Amino acid sequence: MIHHLHGRLVEKHPTHVVVECGGVGYYVAISLTTFDQIGDDELVKIHTHMVVREDAQLLYGFATESERALFLLLLGVNGVGANTARLILSAMDPDTAAMAISSGDVDAMKRVKGIGAKTAQRIIVDLQDKVGAVSGGAATSATSISAAHNTIKADALGALTSLGFDKAKCNKVLDQLLETQGNSASLESLIKAALREL
Repeated sequence: MIHHLHGRLVEKHPTHVVVECGGVGYYVAISLTTFDQIGDDELVKIHTHMVVREDAQLLYGFATESERALFLLLLGVNGVGANTARLILSAMDPDTAAMAISSGDVDAMKRVKGIGAKTAQRIIVDLQDKVGAVSGGAATSATSISAAHNTIKADALGALTSLGFDKAKCNKVLDQLLETQGNSASLESLIKAALREL
């Protein structure tokens, strides 16, 4: 229904953005990959996919068409919903995910929260022949965020808990990661590292 949004970036968070188009602010759920790629430019273009459920109408946004294409392929797999597809695209960029699927890397898929061995195998079996067409999107660039540790930690904690992780466990993992990464930690790298540990 809504193919894309081209407007002013009003809010930007690791799990969602608000884009204003024609005086209307659209709340768009995003992956960490998109969070990293859209940068902080005021004018943005977000490729979208609308999910209509009995209890909600949700808009998912993507920085690239290849990420949206992979998201749609993932939605076609039995047992993979929009949030699980978004988690996969938060844990790895579209090229990495496509590579894991095409090479049959079950372990890489299982590292994503909520994906067990059966779902990982189903994703690979269903999509192995289809992912070649969607890989080749823009390479991600690490966005450095020069903010105090507690601000980065608070943002990372908010993002992880909104993705469904236990707050106490996230807190512990983030503390360990900040100790080892020191000042070089960016919000995106911190969340991605935490996703691998949780």
